This record gives sequence, C-alpha cells and structure tokens, in this order.
Amino acid sequence: MSTTSTSPPLTTSHESAFRVRLRRMGETSGRVLSNPTTLGGLVIIVVMVGMAVLAPWLVEPNTPNASQMPRDWGAIAVPPGSPGHLLGTTNTGGDVLYGVIWGARTSLRLSLIVVTVTVAIGVAVGSLAGFRGGRLDEILMRIVDVFLSIPELIFALAIAAVLGPSFRNIILALAIVFWVKYARIMRAQVMHVKQNDYVDASRVIGDSSWNIFRKDVLPNSITPVVVQATLDMGNIVLVGATLSFIGLAEAGLAEWGVLVSEGQAGISGGRWWASTFPGLMVFLWALAFNLLGDGIRDVLDPKTETR
Repeated sequence: MSTTSTSPPLTTSHESAFRVRLRRMGETSGRVLSNPTTLGGLVIIVVMVGMAVLAPWLVEPNTPNASQMPRDWGAIAVPPGSPGHLLGTTNTGGDVLYGVIWGARTSLRLSLIVVTVTVAIGVAVGSLAGFRGGRLDEILMRIVDVFLSIPELIFALAIAAVLGPSFRNIILALAIVFWVKYARIMRAQVMHVKQNDYVDASRVIGDSSWNIFRKDVLPNSITPVVVQATLDMGNIVLVGATLSFIGLAEAGLAEWGVLVSEGQAGISGGRWWASTFPGLMVFLWALAFNLLGDGIRDVLDPKTETR
C-alpha cells in the first residue's frame, strides 16, 4: 500500500507575519498620503532631498572644498537673472544658487546625523530607565530634567560658542541638546506598555527580559519617537541655521543660515535676493517636515484614528 507524502505548506508562520507587516505598512502609507497637506509636505521633502543628492551635478563645484561657496569678485551683489548667476550674488560675490542648492545637502547631512544620534541615545536611555525602573530610573531622569530645564536654542548656542565656530561643533551641540526629549518620550511609553497583559503573559511563559523588551515593549513604544524624529528633521535645520546666522559656522560655508547672514546687510539697499532665497528654503524645509510629522501622528495615534 503506497503512502502519499504531503508537502509542507508554502507559507510559513514567519512569512505570514511578514506579509501582515507589509500589508499594514501599505495601509499606513496610503492613509498618510490620503491627506493633501501631508502629501504636499512629502513632495517638498522629495524635491529638497533630490536637490541635496544631485547637488554636485546641478551646480558643479569649482573649489577644492565643495561645501564652500565659490566667489566671483567681478560680480558683487548682482541681481537674479544675471549671466552666470541665476539667483544673483551676495555682497562678497558668493553665488546664491550654489549656496541654496548645496545648502540643501548641508542641511540634510545636519538633520540626518543629529536625528540618528539623538534617537539612538534617547531610545537607549529612556528604554533602560522605563524598563528597569527603580534607582536607575531616578538617576537617569534627574539628568534628563537638568537638560530639559534649559531652553534648547540657548543651550545649543552656549555649547557651540564654547566649542568654537565650526559646522561640526554645531552638529555636536545639537546632538547634546536634542537627545533628552527622546529619552523622556521613550521612558513614558515603555512604562505604559510594560503594564499590558501580553507582557505579563510573556513573563509567565518564561521569556527573558531582553526578548520581552525586543518583541513586546519596543515595537509598541516607538511610534511617538518616529513622529518626534520627523518633526525634528525640520526643527534641527531651523536651529542650525540660527546658529550659523550668528556666526557659529565657518565663514563662506554653503549653508542657508550663513547665506542669510551674508545677505542681511544688503536688504536695506534693495538687494533682497541674497537673504530671501535661502530664508525661503529654511522655511519650506521646516514646514514640509512639520506637515509630514503631523500626518504620521494622525495616522499612527489610535486616538485620532476615528477622525
């Protein structure tokens, strides 16, 4: 009597869970893009990121350091539309178009580095404090409270001023200042999530603390951090441009705050373009990430799901 062997099912439990996650990601993306204002913010972000990535091809650098604006001493403060200077030049002959496009690359680097570092530190500290609790939680949160007691801009200004004028020091100052909010957010989320029944069930069946945190606590605590990180992508560039504007970055750096600073002297004389175009870029960058962050928050926050 012959036996018929049955082949194992094509879809394993791992594959099924993966497909469920993909489907949920697709649904979430569709809900985010269904909001016209959020979609508008995303379009602006795509254009600016594309500008940053393609900067070497859009405006070919002709200086040894591409992040420094080239100077045309024969074209001082020429208006937009002048030959070779589509958006005009500054009072020192800096090409505004070069500064605007390469400034997008500088701002993208600033926001990505600072957000990555601050999220990593903040999530680690907040998770440790919230999950372990006790005296460790008290010590870590008192440190966080000290940082939060000082306004972000003033704190970053003081650190950058002590370290000296450098764009690298601006990045370091912002990383020191911004991580605490993620620690506070993550701690609150972890303390809330770890009280749920499914966490207790994992403890009952003998899961280790690390597995409970990795599988149950972390995935259900990270949503507010994602929203805050999206909002900070715009806020960090705004604060960074402010520090650059007051002279805490290298002179001549292709960065929007530096460009606004160079052009401010010409505003009273009608030479508005050197400050207007980079200032507009800062505004659009901050606006776009705020629109995207608000849209993501409305979709991922269960309290707004019925709206």
